[in-house]
Amino acid sequence: MITASIAGASGYAGGELLRLLAGHPDIEVTAVAAGGRAGESVLAVHPNLADVAHLVLGTADPEELGAADVVFLALPHGESASIVSVLPSTAKVVDLGADFRLADAHDWVTYYGGTHAGQWTYGLPELPGHRTAIAASTRVANPGCYATAVTLALAPVLAAGLADPDDVVVVAASGTSGAGRKASDALLASQVMGSMSAYKVGGVHQHTPEMEQALSASAGAEVTVSFTPLLAPMPRGIVATCTAVARAGATAGAVRDALMAAYAHERFVTVLPPGHWPQTSSVAGSNSVQVQAAVDAHSGRIIVVSAIDNLGKGAAGQALQNANIMLGLDEASGLSRNGVAP
Repeated sequence: MITASIAGASGYAGGELLRLLAGHPDIEVTAVAAGGRAGESVLAVHPNLADVAHLVLGTADPEELGAADVVFLALPHGESASIVSVLPSTAKVVDLGADFRLADAHDWVTYYGGTHAGQWTYGLPELPGHRTAIAASTRVANPGCYATAVTLALAPVLAAGLADPDDVVVVAASGTSGAGRKASDALLASQVMGSMSAYKVGGVHQHTPEMEQALSASAGAEVTVSFTPLLAPMPRGIVATCTAVARAGATAGAVRDALMAAYAHERFVTVLPPGHWPQTSSVAGSNSVQVQAAVDAHSGRIIVVSAIDNLGKGAAGQALQNANIMLGLDEASGLSRNGVAP
């Protein structure tokens, strides 16, 4: 049996990772850590996780975490680098935070602050060449939730030369779990229910440079993204509306063909039939991505809409998918394509 450890197991992403691993046929969780809640049982923190009720949250001890075959870091941004520095160099690590996603040190300082820790293999398996790189790596940076939804929506279109990379506009709504588990007045039920609001408006959201980095690699040219995130009155899920100026030949058929060619053999990405549009409710609890596209002839823009579960394909599900690839397992092991409804 392959063993796994989790640092940051008390958060939403850490809890989702525990839930997925509890049903994994080949991986057993042997150590869980959660700084402020050390000493509590997993069941006390995550009452839904009966299968791992025997586990007790500990401190982030490098020796205990590093003894596992794969280490998951589900920590706040900026905290993974210090733990990684004392883990065994041979340990396979998937970081769910942002510490190792960005290649550009200036982008890191601008959007996160502090010292840039460097870049690891970017773990978005559906992008060309990424599976091979992930399989050969012992260190993988899990993409951000918004960046996953946006990159999978637009990468095939940009790679096909159908869209102008200079004018990409994204408006995406996320459930409240995307903000983490820390208490906040802005996330009180009385503030969120029956309301939607924009936040981090004006190009300051930390996933912006990550989107531009991934999309630029796909386009073979520098991509500029204007990104506006919205907080939606739901616990989980992301729906992203991604638009770009259409180039000559960018018909609805050509855009759909580009998406179908990219994802025809991808188990977790579904290009929906014409007339059907992505819904967060359809991907809840899964590692799935739904995409659909249209061409707005009036404005001359391509529109691609995607939906993911921000805790699934946007965090824990993708982390497990990456770990499966790193460990030589079926990448879908322990993961579901099917959402939970209603």
